Amino acid sequence: MKKYAKVVLAILFVLVMASVAMAAEEGAATAGKASGEGSMFFAFSALAAALGVGIGALGGSIGQGIATGKAVEGVARQPEAAGKIQNVLILGLAIIESLTIYALVIGLILLYANPFKEFFLS
Repeated sequence: MKKYAKVVLAILFVLVMASVAMAAEEGAATAGKASGEGSMFFAFSALAAALGVGIGALGGSIGQGIATGKAVEGVARQPEAAGKIQNVLILGLAIIESLTIYALVIGLILLYANPFKEFFLS
């Protein structure tokens, strides 16, 4: 697991540095106009949206996997309670999935209707 975490952090570092380099190059090309600052803001907004949705999906998928595994264990121990366990499982999975959808909505807000745009680009 630590091996994958190092790979993910390395890829994240490369993406951040590439976005900073692209923004600096565009800023130098426009001779200090505000578009260089704007492109850097939107690059970091896209990175924040991608990280938020990715972490939200990762957490939701881990939670769903644990919940499903425990439900299968419960049904294996008490097959006569399968109906009750299934109802509780479906309710729990819906709640977990709604949290993942909230992360997606926040990511889309950051990409398309960023409320911080006027604050940072004024």
